[in-house]
Amino acid sequence: MLKKFYPGEYVDSTYEIDFDGLYAQGYRGIIFDIDNTLVPHDAPADARARGLFAHLKELGFACTLLSNNKEPRVKTFNDAVQVSYICKAGKPKPGNYRLAMERMGTDTTNTLFVGDQVFTDIYGANLAGIRSVLVKPIHPKEEIQIVLKRYLEKIVLFFYKRSCVK
Repeated sequence: MLKKFYPGEYVDSTYEIDFDGLYAQGYRGIIFDIDNTLVPHDAPADARARGLFAHLKELGFACTLLSNNKEPRVKTFNDAVQVSYICKAGKPKPGNYRLAMERMGTDTTNTLFVGDQVFTDIYGANLAGIRSVLVKPIHPKEEIQIVLKRYLEKIVLFFYKRSCVK
């Protein structure tokens, strides 16, 4: 039952992902959550985020930001990284994951999703049939509804980690 929430991979940080290796494996599109995946909650795109997107573009990746936030937040972040974006995405509903792939010209076989929340980001990517990478939140400061979900995420991640040891 919990497997539908399991990520394909679980890593410490977005910035530790081997994107060069993923490109060599045939991945061509990456969908990213923003808050606590790329920067702390509500923070602007920093030099590290701008550098990441510059590198991804050099490699040949198409990228889309997929956020449940409103347009002012997402657009402001995107102004610094200049990729496609979808705001008020309604994650975990899979429709906007599919729209992101359509815009990037990719499909479920060559698209990757990167996010920090199990019940929105990862579950939605799994529903859409996309390989998912869960990253640890960048900063502990979060909205109360997210803080409450983190307790439930710990249960899912306990069983996920246990399943990986076998």
